Amino acid sequence: MVLTRQRSISSTSRRAGLAAATLGVLAIGFVAYALPPYLTLDPSRARIPDSHGVYYALLVGHVVFASAAMLTSVVQVGSWFRARFPSWHRRIGAVYVFAGVFPAGLLGLAIGAISPFGPMIRVSNVLLALLWLTITFTGYRRGRQRRFAEHRRWMIRSVALTLSVITNRVWAVVAFVALWPHLATTFEGSEAMLVQTVAGLAGWLGWTTTLLVVEWWLERDVAYTIRTERSVARA
Repeated sequence: MVLTRQRSISSTSRRAGLAAATLGVLAIGFVAYALPPYLTLDPSRARIPDSHGVYYALLVGHVVFASAAMLTSVVQVGSWFRARFPSWHRRIGAVYVFAGVFPAGLLGLAIGAISPFGPMIRVSNVLLALLWLTITFTGYRRGRQRRFAEHRRWMIRSVALTLSVITNRVWAVVAFVALWPHLATTFEGSEAMLVQTVAGLAGWLGWTTTLLVVEWWLERDVAYTIRTERSVARA
């Protein structure tokens, strides 16, 4: 019975470790690509058009704090690090929340509401920022209340939203490839309309699909744990 339980725990830990390592590589690669242009403080190098003045300053702040959230988040999801270095888990978690998600989310509310890519992406960005802040705060509160099982689930959701910017880019490529042949017909030759549509689709699909997949994984994890415990009890 004990051996079966140990094998189950070991298998779960290996899967979690592999997932954390994969997320780490993706996060580091994305930040290495996306962050440097904004560190120059040169608006002409911004990846969003018409970035200047207050909007550009807010955008730079959002990118910097969101990058901090991405890099600290991947350390937190691995059970190996959490189990062996609990004090560092708490410290890095505080950085993730207070020097990452909270400032990035608040700035995201501001710049999301005035995105140059149209109303479809504006609604998505504002809703994403509100959910990101709310879910992260809920996870933080559960940790402070020492309700660690709930804390883990809420923070996994938070990390999913933090990293959804990566899937956003993937969806943007898919949407562009699918819609480009319709530029002259559906979009009447308007590249601006095409870009707004692609941005809107990518914005919504980027975080909704990621959150749905993570929610499915969390429920699957619960079901797997229940099945394992029942199997161990019958052994």
